Amino acid sequence: MESMAPFLLLLLAISVVHADEGAYIGVNIGTALSDMPSPTQVVALLKSQKIQHVRMYDADPAMLAALANSGIRVTVSVPNEQLLAVGQSNATAANWVSRNVVAHVPAVNITAVAVGSEVLTALPNAATLLVSALRYVHSALVAANLDRQIKVSTPHSSSIILDSFPPSQAFFNRSLEPIMVPMLKFLQSTDSYLMLNVYPYYDYMHSNGVIPLDYALFRPLPPNKEAVDANTLLHYTNVFDAVVDAAYFAMAYLNVTNVPVVVLESGWPHKGDPSEEPDATADNADTYNSNLIHHVTNSTGTPKHPGIPVPTYIYELYDEDQRPGVLSERNWGLFDANGMPVYTLHLTGSGVLLANDTTNQTYCIATEGADAKLLQAALDWACGPGKVDCNVLMQGRPCYDPDTVEAHATYAFNEYYHGMGMASGTCNFNGVATITTTDPSHGDCIFSGSGGKNGTFLNSSSLAPSSNSTSAESGHPRSFRGTMLLLQIVGVFLSSLLFL
Repeated sequence: MESMAPFLLLLLAISVVHADEGAYIGVNIGTALSDMPSPTQVVALLKSQKIQHVRMYDADPAMLAALANSGIRVTVSVPNEQLLAVGQSNATAANWVSRNVVAHVPAVNITAVAVGSEVLTALPNAATLLVSALRYVHSALVAANLDRQIKVSTPHSSSIILDSFPPSQAFFNRSLEPIMVPMLKFLQSTDSYLMLNVYPYYDYMHSNGVIPLDYALFRPLPPNKEAVDANTLLHYTNVFDAVVDAAYFAMAYLNVTNVPVVVLESGWPHKGDPSEEPDATADNADTYNSNLIHHVTNSTGTPKHPGIPVPTYIYELYDEDQRPGVLSERNWGLFDANGMPVYTLHLTGSGVLLANDTTNQTYCIATEGADAKLLQAALDWACGPGKVDCNVLMQGRPCYDPDTVEAHATYAFNEYYHGMGMASGTCNFNGVATITTTDPSHGDCIFSGSGGKNGTFLNSSSLAPSSNSTSAESGHPRSFRGTMLLLQIVGVFLSSLLFL
């Protein structure tokens, strides 16, 4: 997949505050794909999309090697299946850190270690070892003099927060306090942060109609539809903010007020069973993730903490077709296994994140280094049976220079691609073409899709060479991904939610 096609997604990290990071969008990398791209291909995709923060569900050495010298900030993870060993032995934790962290820095910009995943809900039998595991991993980082640059925390399902609306009444499940109290004290003493998984999709799905879809999707609400916390009179325009503030209030209930929240997972599925998951659609996934990106990168903060950034990692980079469960479980990705966008994000007005609406801004170009004979044959086809008007490539015309087969093929490929509405498979040309978001126009030679020349938009897919990589289990338990939250609090929401 060396010619993997870039997407219309530019997730530039924006520095503001906290841990030298601030407001940024990251992406989770799951690996439960039957055709998992190679680590090199994954990193190429990340670079092409300018994704500067990623979370891995393990510490795969091949992936870390591919990330070396990329500058991408990486959160590695202790998988749940390794948690027992790490939490029971300081030596085992030190060995894990030595093999999976120390061996890769500074070439790999590791910034955090996520110890387990939703342990309190997904692996409750190991819960008593969670704090020990955090301490042991941190001690190993201290010994390696890496504790200042690499934080240690553990991701939680938002279902551990009870009575989450109104947020001011929220508290952590009381049965978990013997773990939550020392864990929060640990995060406080090490200047770390609470990792929280926030899934408004599940909150909406399990609310039995209490939560409006627009409220889950960040869509603008009229004042009389905003949710109001009767205790604080804070107005909530979306589920995401309400859940994050519920976490802040729950921590405050335990006398912890200076631990920031980082949302380690959030997203929306783009496909589901039409009869059971009718709102798992590409349009809703686009709406949620686009609005989420705007919300986070604008440093909007939350009603409780306006202007305080909430760094967030989108779930997820790829569709994971090997995940069990309902159809939506396999359809959370921004990209398919070929690195092609599953749907287009609309990020107009996101400032330095993405200055323009790029819905139409993809181009089909000749693959760099492609065989000249294959390029010539593809060029001849495009200008002949492909019915591309190639007169502009004649000597003395605007696109004659540079007079190379690659340059001429790029123009012809792009004209064909846009003439066919950018439909799936129309930027292939037997493997010598690829999609880019970089406008290849130059001088008076204006390509279709650029500001001066419009193509017809159908979709942003293309055929790309498939990977031969073997599949791998992602190892991230998401069966509790927000599902329990509304089951536990829907009654409270019904009685407490005040829509003015």
